[in-house]
Amino acid sequence: MNIADIKKIDTANGTGVRVSLFVSGCRHCCKDCFNPEAWDFKYGKEYTKQTQDEILEYLKPDYIAGLSLLGGDPLEPENQEEILKLVKRVKEEYPRKKYMVLYRLHNG
Repeated sequence: MNIADIKKIDTANGTGVRVSLFVSGCRHCCKDCFNPEAWDFKYGKEYTKQTQDEILEYLKPDYIAGLSLLGGDPLEPENQEEILKLVKRVKEEYPRKKYMVLYRLHNG
C-alpha cells in the first residue's frame, strides 16, 4: 500500500481534532474528486511499519479524537490488509479513540 499524505492535526475530515491518513489507489475516479492524484496506487510513498508507528504516536495526545482514513479509497482490495492491521492496532492501543473511513461514491 502507498500513502498520499498524513495530516497530524486535521479538523476538516471528521469530528474533532483528528489524524488523517490519505491512502493511494482508487478506481472510482469521481468527476469532482478533490484528490485525483491519489487515484494511482503507486502515488506517494510506501506504507511501512514505521508509518504505522508514526500514526499511533500522532494519536497519543488526549486532544486527538481519532483517525480518519481517506484517499484514494482505503477500502480498495489492495489497501484493505494494511488498513485492517492499522485499525486493529488503534483499537488495541487507544480503545476510546474513534476511526472513520471517508470516501464518496459518484454515479457520473
